[in-house]
Amino acid sequence: MTRTVLSSATKEVVIGFDVPFVVIGERINPTGRKLLAAEMKVGDYSRVEADALAQIRAGAQMLDVNAGIPMADEPRILAKCIQLVQSLTDAPISIDSSIIEALEAGLAVYKGKALVNSVTGEEEVLERVLPLVAKHGAAVVAISNDETGISEDPDERFQVARKIVERAADFGISHEDVVVDPLIMPVGAMDSAGTSALNLIRRLREELKVNTTCGASNVSFGLPNRHYMNAAFLSMAIGAGMTSAITNPLHEPEMAAVRGADVVMGHDPNCRAWIRAYREPPAEGEEGRGGRRGGRRRRQA
Repeated sequence: MTRTVLSSATKEVVIGFDVPFVVIGERINPTGRKLLAAEMKVGDYSRVEADALAQIRAGAQMLDVNAGIPMADEPRILAKCIQLVQSLTDAPISIDSSIIEALEAGLAVYKGKALVNSVTGEEEVLERVLPLVAKHGAAVVAISNDETGISEDPDERFQVARKIVERAADFGISHEDVVVDPLIMPVGAMDSAGTSALNLIRRLREELKVNTTCGASNVSFGLPNRHYMNAAFLSMAIGAGMTSAITNPLHEPEMAAVRGADVVMGHDPNCRAWIRAYREPPAEGEEGRGGRRGGRRRRQA
């Protein structure tokens, strides 16, 4: 079984076919969040701290950290955010940047085995990112696009993924340390996007034997009631073999779908995680009665 092992200084998280689905919290990302971007740019990381803690409480096993702010010192800010998050939680981190200098700065301060997010199939990117991943003993997210852009053909995206896995091996990076993002297309724009994605996820598992991840909310882009669409997709994607996703753990429909899928897939023995998350607290006054409900017993006549 393919297992991608990530770690902080004190904790390991495993992404794999035979273990519970891994939720990678997406909230520490200034893209589209003007207030967060402005705060991070001037060195105010209070919202980063709050987002990190809230996501862990909500059930994220890992955290994605991004510092992509226009006209800002991204390497410095990313390194600072990684150090802050690692001081607050033992969850492993996905270091998220398209800037090689930022990835270098983040990996330099990271304690443990990080997930580098990400590398594409473009030759120039492969030549710059993969040696860095190998040097730091990290794992890497492989984005299934290359110099030609993002293909709507899932077979083309599969071939890009294969290329990245093979090029990673050239640098001594095992397929276990390549987590493929097959690039989920919006179902609102393309009727076949959902079935294509599920078929591609199965191929990546069965033929390349790699773990997978995605930006789960992409599937519902442009549609109403997005959280329930995301939830439906996540449960079906897990059934098809997807093993992690970068998503917002504060959204309950998505988290319920993940927990339910873990139960159905046999990855939540005795439904312990499900029961822990959703067991109703005892009614007021019921504590200490050994679980018996209904008040006092009636006397026998």
